[in-house]
Amino acid sequence: MKHNVDGGLNKLKARLVVKGFSQRYGLDYMETFAPMSGLDTIDCLVLCSRSEQMDNPSNGCQVCIPQWILGRGDIHRATSRIHNAWSASEPTLYVKRNRAETQLIVSLYVDDLLVTGGDKFMLADFKTKMKEMFEMSDLGLMTYFLGMEVNQAEGGIFLRQKSFAMKVLAKFSMENCKPTSTPMAVGMKLSSQEDHESVCETDYRSLVGCLLYLTAIRPDILFAMSMLSRFIHCCNQQHYKAGKRVLRYIKGTLSHGIHFSRAKELKLIGYTDSDWAGSKDDMKSTSGYSFTLGSAMICWSSRKQTMVAQSTAEAEYVAAANALNQAMWLRKILSNLNLQQNEATVIHYDNKSAVAIAKNSVFHGRTKHFNIKLHVIREMEQA
Repeated sequence: MKHNVDGGLNKLKARLVVKGFSQRYGLDYMETFAPMSGLDTIDCLVLCSRSEQMDNPSNGCQVCIPQWILGRGDIHRATSRIHNAWSASEPTLYVKRNRAETQLIVSLYVDDLLVTGGDKFMLADFKTKMKEMFEMSDLGLMTYFLGMEVNQAEGGIFLRQKSFAMKVLAKFSMENCKPTSTPMAVGMKLSSQEDHESVCETDYRSLVGCLLYLTAIRPDILFAMSMLSRFIHCCNQQHYKAGKRVLRYIKGTLSHGIHFSRAKELKLIGYTDSDWAGSKDDMKSTSGYSFTLGSAMICWSSRKQTMVAQSTAEAEYVAAANALNQAMWLRKILSNLNLQQNEATVIHYDNKSAVAIAKNSVFHGRTKHFNIKLHVIREMEQA
């Protein structure tokens, strides 16, 4: 318990500090997070080749994470000992390359390591050295990771969350519900202002949390979850009913997932769209994007815009800017993985006015109010 200087009392906060005794004040004393790879990065790794998994085990509530992941300096020192190169674009990604050949790729997710590469001897040597340096378990070919079931076969790699989805259905007594063909009713708009009976916030939060976890490999429910997650603190029967509809959709699509198969060309392609003033509460729009690489979709997003768009063109332009930023980051990650995108990345969006604004820097009569940072689209389009 800690007192303020003026005599006030700070609220009690629980936090997990792994090996807190080794932290140094002024350097890493306030760091309480654990390093985690983004799901976009993990999808790119799966697409590259088969992945093998190593785990640092824990007993009950006792957490022991290797010293080298507690600080960036420790990361660099440990990885230099195993001859890996750290990715500046993804701090939890390490890639060892020999010219055009990718020999070893390591991705860190808290205390799990995903390991893959084209050099079997280097892969085996890496795992041997890791076991010597830290207490590690070799789990072999990846079959289960972060709630995802991984089926690696000659025809490709298939990811799904069927087991977890069935647990969610059981948790909310929806195992025998009647399936529906869509996660949301067409044209449905939710609001916190309408007069509906309130529901238990804990139950609604649990429902939304479980369904959000499914969006790791279920982009088909992402828009619905983007909408439902906005009402965590003001939920009512209408919101809860909409969440139950997503469960009914999950019931009918339990075996759905993402299939990564071999492709002749691994070309990054983007798609983006938005609604206009889709939120009934604050009239803000929703941006969405997705990117494919070869045979499968590798990343997706759906979120409410931070500003109020004054036209459909502005809403689409904001969505395109978000997609552009993601495309630039993906190109860097793919370059790290020896999947360089030598040609320009095409991003598809269907608003003619937004396309014209991106191509014509003189077209400013209706765009004077646009945030200046959005015009990075023009720069990239010309480049």
